Amino acid sequence: MKQLVLLLSLTAWSGFGALPPQAVDPHQALERTCFQTGRAYGDFINLRSDVAIVYGIDSGLPNRIQTWRDRGYRIHVMTGVSWGQYQDYLYGRFDGVNHEDEAQTERSGKKISHGGDVYYMCPGENFGKFLCVGVQRALDAGAEAIHLEEPEFWVRGGYSEGFKREWKKYYGEDWIPPHTSPDAQWRASKLKYFLYRRALQQVFDYVQASNRKTGRQVRCYVPTHSLLNYAHWRIVSPESSLARLQGCDGYIAQVWTGTARTPNVYRGQLRERTFETAFLEYGAMQNLLRATGRTVWYLNDPIEDNPNHDWQDYRTNWESTLVASLLQPEVWQFEVMPWPERIFGGSYPSRQDPQKREPIPAGYATEIQTVIQALNDLNQAPVKREGNPLRAGVMVSDSLMFQRGEPQASDPHLSQLYGLALPLLKRGIAVEPVQLENLIIPKYLKPYDIILMTYQGMKPLSPEVHQPLAQWVKAGGILVFWDDDQDPYLQVREWWNSAALHYATPRHHLFEQLGLGAAAKEGLHRVGRGRVYYRSLPPAQLAADPQGDLKLMTALEQATQGTRLKWQDQNYLWLQRGKYVIAAGLDESTAADPKTIHGEFVNLFDPELLVQNAIALTPGSRWFLLDMKAAKQSKTQVLAAACKIFSATNTSRQFSCRVEGIAKTEAVVLLECPRAPVEIILDGAPVERRRYDAPARLLWLQFPNEARPRELTVRFSR
Repeated sequence: MKQLVLLLSLTAWSGFGALPPQAVDPHQALERTCFQTGRAYGDFINLRSDVAIVYGIDSGLPNRIQTWRDRGYRIHVMTGVSWGQYQDYLYGRFDGVNHEDEAQTERSGKKISHGGDVYYMCPGENFGKFLCVGVQRALDAGAEAIHLEEPEFWVRGGYSEGFKREWKKYYGEDWIPPHTSPDAQWRASKLKYFLYRRALQQVFDYVQASNRKTGRQVRCYVPTHSLLNYAHWRIVSPESSLARLQGCDGYIAQVWTGTARTPNVYRGQLRERTFETAFLEYGAMQNLLRATGRTVWYLNDPIEDNPNHDWQDYRTNWESTLVASLLQPEVWQFEVMPWPERIFGGSYPSRQDPQKREPIPAGYATEIQTVIQALNDLNQAPVKREGNPLRAGVMVSDSLMFQRGEPQASDPHLSQLYGLALPLLKRGIAVEPVQLENLIIPKYLKPYDIILMTYQGMKPLSPEVHQPLAQWVKAGGILVFWDDDQDPYLQVREWWNSAALHYATPRHHLFEQLGLGAAAKEGLHRVGRGRVYYRSLPPAQLAADPQGDLKLMTALEQATQGTRLKWQDQNYLWLQRGKYVIAAGLDESTAADPKTIHGEFVNLFDPELLVQNAIALTPGSRWFLLDMKAAKQSKTQVLAAACKIFSATNTSRQFSCRVEGIAKTEAVVLLECPRAPVEIILDGAPVERRRYDAPARLLWLQFPNEARPRELTVRFSR
């Protein structure tokens, strides 16, 4: 009803020639795009996304919220769960009890800080209650959703008095220093996992109780890094278990250059592989939510937390992470950036002279805005993936985070995962991380042809996941299991060696479910209509070996020989989402000539939005393309724009719309225009920078953006 009132108001305003403080997008309620900021509204961060996520639950929150609401944004609120300006809780001003001993603490006794006395917390029971006080401030201010970000417990933590108390309550025994044995480290990680799940549930319950009292439907989300990144960075977080908490409506997948550029090993070489790592990170987050009905936004960041890179570095890596996210067609909602104030208001080192710092280049500012507007339009069909039809997955478990500390941590570069995943991805097979804990969801494995798996570096948290996996194999799936049964964490006190069960490894339990037995020989086994290919080798060696990828692919060929499953090595990924084409040329891939796509395309990474007729997918190239053949409709319409387009109307004599963008940036607008215009007016003045291509029936316009809605009119002769 509120949106209808705004639409009626807009109609009333338009008759008087003046415009309201903000224009209205009738699709804004879909919350297609969002961003987070700790600032009040400013013209230089007027992104015109559907949602402004206002950060912080301090006393100034209501005023910050109102500045964004006045500009027509939907309002969410975000705050940190594990850290923040929570000194009132630390020093006893909240409940009269000093909680400094709940700061996460290293073995040396040093508190783990996010800066000063902003400590990462080991959340006691009153910590969740403290967060609820700030959340109530957000509820009172009319927030439509609450985001509790980054529930993080460092693996190197676990030595505070608060943690020792929680250990005693959880396990019924005295605390054991986590570094003293794999079992102690495992148990410490399970407790960390539990503590943040408990804290989040406290806040979710509070919001749900408020909803029942008020009749509102305030939602709760958890912005979180991917499981892959948390495991790599040695952090424990509740991850997949959050989807089973009451009142959790979904996630923001916090994947960006800073996480994705973490080096990994392939063919024996340790280096950054931003695109491939991001592809697997986004895939892990999408797979976490698949079949649960919850929402996930994919985060992108045009820079990153490290302020010491130059703009070209940021731009190249942003394009890589963005393309990686767009290659996951199940997700069409995006957090277009965190902290726009540091992007459009910050300065970073010059590539030519690192001692100098520069503001964002004009072309990059234009490019970002073009992409933001396209992201509002990504809920597109049909979806078509060119090339390899093989649907492959690599199994992951939250317990990847549980084996990352002393005394015997898993591979430092997470090679047990990347050794299985990268050989496929580098050959153009869109392999996905598959969440082991979700196998209990009916038909969860149905989409997959082949699963690669190991229990090196992770373990199943319950035996229930093995039965659906065995059923999938018996129904025709192919399981490749690569494990030498030498992981020291096989000895931890867990379900496979407790009570009535006496398995040396959970693999033995799985193989029993498959009908193979613990003593199964290496090689290929027929199981029902499916197959199991088993190698008694550590998968981390596949990454360290310069020939490891070839060894794995040879195993896959043997496992699939004689089946309907076929694939062809290719050095690119290519996906069509309606009128958009997303593509990446792969390095460290096959030596074949680059794939070339022919047609009529506009590269949305090009701030000039020029038409290209051939796109060569060279190694390392990234493409976000508008397919003109699919986009054109033989009528005047905006095809792409580095500004927000509102309220478009089209008659035989004129096309008009309202435009709005980020102040002091350049807009470019590309229109399909079947007839040559005779006049183009913006805000009462002619647009001077314009070009019309009669054969292509395309019109390009350029003008300075302003952070207010302005009328753009294109007139034609009778």
